[in-house]
Amino acid sequence: MKNSSPSSPSDHLPITRDLTLAYALSLVVAVMMAVASTAGLSYKTSIYPTQELLKTFVANSNQNQMRKVETADSNWKSLYKISGGTALVFIAYSLVTMILLVAIGGQPASAQEGFAMLQENRLVGLLRLDVLTVLVMPLYYLLLGGLYTALRKTNAVYAAIAAVLGFAGVTLFLATPSVFSWLTLGDKFAAATSEAQKTLLLAAGEAILASDMWHGTGALMGGILIQVATTLFSIVLLWSNVFGKATAYVGIVTHGLDLLHCLVGFFIPIGGMILMAMAGPLYLVWFPLLARDFFRLARE
Repeated sequence: MKNSSPSSPSDHLPITRDLTLAYALSLVVAVMMAVASTAGLSYKTSIYPTQELLKTFVANSNQNQMRKVETADSNWKSLYKISGGTALVFIAYSLVTMILLVAIGGQPASAQEGFAMLQENRLVGLLRLDVLTVLVMPLYYLLLGGLYTALRKTNAVYAAIAAVLGFAGVTLFLATPSVFSWLTLGDKFAAATSEAQKTLLLAAGEAILASDMWHGTGALMGGILIQVATTLFSIVLLWSNVFGKATAYVGIVTHGLDLLHCLVGFFIPIGGMILMAMAGPLYLVWFPLLARDFFRLARE
């Protein structure tokens, strides 16, 4: 007795019958469509015998093109709004970071101090270990994307180079060990019952401290790439007519000083600290100017 269950499409595979006729018909249809398109372009007066029909066709084509342009402009304006809002977030971040440095202090000097901070007050420990930086840094992708979009018509090559360098820098920076690595080790250190365990965890903490976002090679190279990118963007800002000259000049000085801080700090740490202290307050000038220009672009 034969099985009466319905057959599935896979039961008919592989196909072994001759498909030459099907391929031939498909080719004929494709040729006919190509001929029709060529005829429509070459003999418009025959296909559209009156000016009214031709005008209707052209008008519809132009209208569709205008709709596409308007949609694209609307999308870019949305990105400019987002970039302007991102600049405002960076203003708040800069202010909060400066206040926290004065109020609760900076990074711990040792793993022992870092673990003690987390045990004493977890929130204060997280803030001193720069949890805000980890959360805010990804916003640079939006800021750099907005700058590229706005400057691509001014100088597409330099804008593209700056965007690629900036994206690579942010990615390198975020890929380094950070506050979240401290949390895991801190919890293990608090639960450790023997001196041997604590010694091992302290060694691991020192390794993280030496390779974190402020000391590790990846983070330092990422910081350099970000500053090169933003300096290059600021130079292109100077050539454009869509951003204010003040935004360009302040950006060149701010990121130029910060780039020097990264480079000089390798050889003369005190010199790097001085340059960082000079560049830091200038961000509170540059970000507002950038936000103003982005919001103006979004309104135009």
